[in-house]
Amino acid sequence: MKKFLKIFGVLLLILLVYLRLAIYPQLDLISGFSAKSVASGHFIDGRSLEIIQKNDNDIDKIDWATNTIDDSGKFVTSNVHGLKDRKAIYREGLGVTLINNDFDTTKPYEFPKRNFIKTDLPFPYGDKEQNDTVFANIDYAKLNAAVANAFDKKGEKNKRTRSVIVIYKDKIIAEKYANGIDKNSKILGWSMTKSITATYFGILQKQGKIDIMKPAPIDEWQNDERKKITINDLLHMNSGLEWEEKYDKICDATKMLFIEEDMTKSQINKPFVGKPNNSWNYSSGTTNLLSGILRKQFKTHQEYLDFWYNSLFDKIGMNSALVEVDMAGNFVGSSYGWATTRDWGKFGLLYLHKGNWNGEQIFDESWAKYVATPTNTSNGKYGGQFWLNAGGRFPNAPKDMYYASGYQGQMVVIFPSHDLVIVRMGLSEEFDFNGLLSGVVGSIRN
Repeated sequence: MKKFLKIFGVLLLILLVYLRLAIYPQLDLISGFSAKSVASGHFIDGRSLEIIQKNDNDIDKIDWATNTIDDSGKFVTSNVHGLKDRKAIYREGLGVTLINNDFDTTKPYEFPKRNFIKTDLPFPYGDKEQNDTVFANIDYAKLNAAVANAFDKKGEKNKRTRSVIVIYKDKIIAEKYANGIDKNSKILGWSMTKSITATYFGILQKQGKIDIMKPAPIDEWQNDERKKITINDLLHMNSGLEWEEKYDKICDATKMLFIEEDMTKSQINKPFVGKPNNSWNYSSGTTNLLSGILRKQFKTHQEYLDFWYNSLFDKIGMNSALVEVDMAGNFVGSSYGWATTRDWGKFGLLYLHKGNWNGEQIFDESWAKYVATPTNTSNGKYGGQFWLNAGGRFPNAPKDMYYASGYQGQMVVIFPSHDLVIVRMGLSEEFDFNGLLSGVVGSIRN
């Protein structure tokens, strides 16, 4: 018995040491993710705690968290078995921000001034439903089968698709939603927000207010070799700076999203591990640095906030769109953009039409070519904050397609050669994207 107890004691000690060293440091991230997710899903899209925990937070370890919603105070608190309390607050116009104990929730704040343009035009240029249109060159049975196959059958939880919309020649030719989701549901795009952030550089470039080929305006880099990094390098994720992006562990990306007060600074202090334009490395820190550079283009914080809406979202009728901010008031351009599936589709159409929206040129045609051109050392898979199929990642889809992509399989896909946009929103990346994309394209005879 004594020998057994001794062995048991040693094993227990090993377990406790493991929990302290390996698990305890993760609790900040677990409760932080959970609080942010619950608050955003509830206050932005009106989802219940039960639905969020069953769907959005049904992630390994994240489901350890206990969450409490305060509707009157508009905040959520989360912890893991009573440990590591985290709080996320909702503010109208700014969305949800994960805060620390030093954050002053009573301080007045500025928020974007929206200009919702309503017209009598049908989708995508207005609020009316489109007229029924039947294209003779579309095999609708094949199209609908490809879309239906993207969704789980009753009782299954494998594909976890929330919505799919197919837009051909500016007409919705297929649209389907999972139970509990509809055309008015606002869905987090995660890293599709990176493509939105890049778009503002295209808009400023058209306005003659920025030159992306010039060195990035970062004071901390001016006395070392990093001063050679251009905005172009940052847009291409090709700065040569160190960064780790793995969401299943404590890393640069997770510490930035769930701990940092000012996310625009996370990449700034990183050293070189490569060379500019010769060391492609995917980095959410880089995109948030770009958000910080955008902020520097304006004299006031209010101008920065308004620009994200009046130069893009409100111009193209993305009235549901919202990008959330960090504790320092920066838009989290890497990850926290929300919109309905139809509005995500409008973003894709803007690029399909090379920046032209119903006659108004939002950015130059050359910008669409720029973001869809492979950057050096990415093996044809990345451009300017957009992913590409030039390297053949999806073998049965057109090589000229490019797309915004986000965690858990969010996609806005642009097919220039087919006058086509496909949006898929979901809760899992374990999904046959090649099958969906090739199935839809295959249903259209050019």
